[in-house]
Amino acid sequence: MALIFAYCSRLWQIRHMSQWRPDVPHNELPTPPGVDELETRSVLKAAIGANTALAKLDQAASSIPNPTVLINTIPLLEAQASSEIENIVTTTDALFRHIDEPAAADPATRETLLYRTALREGFEQTIDRGLTTATASTVCSIIKGREMQIRALPGTRIGNPVTGELTYSPPEGRDLIAGKLSEWERFIHAEDGMDPLVRMAVAHYQFEAIHPFTDGNGRTGRILNVLMLVEAGLLRHPLLYLSRYIIETKNEYYQLLRAVTEESAWEKWILYILTGIERTSLATFHKIAAIRELQDEFVRRGRTVSRGGADSEFQSVLFEQPYCRISTVMTRCGVSRPTATSWLGAFAEAGLLQDIKVGRGRLFVNREFLQLLVRAEPSTNGLRTDGREGRHLHVSIPAYAEIPVM
Repeated sequence: MALIFAYCSRLWQIRHMSQWRPDVPHNELPTPPGVDELETRSVLKAAIGANTALAKLDQAASSIPNPTVLINTIPLLEAQASSEIENIVTTTDALFRHIDEPAAADPATRETLLYRTALREGFEQTIDRGLTTATASTVCSIIKGREMQIRALPGTRIGNPVTGELTYSPPEGRDLIAGKLSEWERFIHAEDGMDPLVRMAVAHYQFEAIHPFTDGNGRTGRILNVLMLVEAGLLRHPLLYLSRYIIETKNEYYQLLRAVTEESAWEKWILYILTGIERTSLATFHKIAAIRELQDEFVRRGRTVSRGGADSEFQSVLFEQPYCRISTVMTRCGVSRPTATSWLGAFAEAGLLQDIKVGRGRLFVNREFLQLLVRAEPSTNGLRTDGREGRHLHVSIPAYAEIPVM
């Protein structure tokens, strides 16, 4: 009986997909297929590699003496890359320079820093109360800097903003969208034995297809990805840096999203996401190893140039905040201004830090650490992240942007 039901359900989905049109609201967006259909042999094989790589990343992140170093930096790289997908482009330098003073930053940098704040708040809510549709609303509201509610007005269309070609029209109507979000929430918590990485891939498509808010859906969905893995117990910290992979394969990302809508091409989509998880996890694993090596080198060299070099808290500050202020060292290390200035100055004279003037103040930059954060790291097939400081892979036009209805 169960097989008959599944077969009939699948026939309905195929017939429905054939009736889909990009210019008509997708109010009949179906729920995802069952685990037996989604977890094909190829998917299960790819999931083994992705889960192994993710576990390796999680173990490396948890074994580092001061995880705050990673929590303060890698999510900021994710914020930068995820924002760049939406053509909000800033630089690593600008992000770290203004991390404590966002009001002085340019608009793109301020908006990217909001992504980091949203990720942290979403992480805390997920740990405290689990991942829900309310979490999605909170995350989107922080990203946009205002309260974001479920879309109520019709007319949202997604497509090429240059040519005007429509590629998708999400569901319409507040109650209908709320119902689709409830289905999404039930799916991510279903106890059906589905691999959590497969579930994440499917749930990401479903959330983007629902497109519940007037803006910020892409960035919200990418935050929800890592929160799903945290809730599933696969990550103890939100450190999966997946958006850079999406940037470098952006055309494929949008083509596969559309293929799921048009022809229910779930396997290709899931394999794409699993490949990204494996590659990204391994690249981040190597980055963590490089960070630990650089920290050890700073300790070794620092002890020869200043008494501060032997202070573990001082060493931590230099990696938690690559742009370090004298006042930060005073507060964290419990030392006077002359002592903090002396420690930082000695490191700058030894070439470990760069001393730069900003207005009336001074910033001490851990330039080697910044270069390490943005450099390419090896992955399973050599897929690289852009390693040139202050430069990134620019995307001219989003392939999946909201456009006005004519």
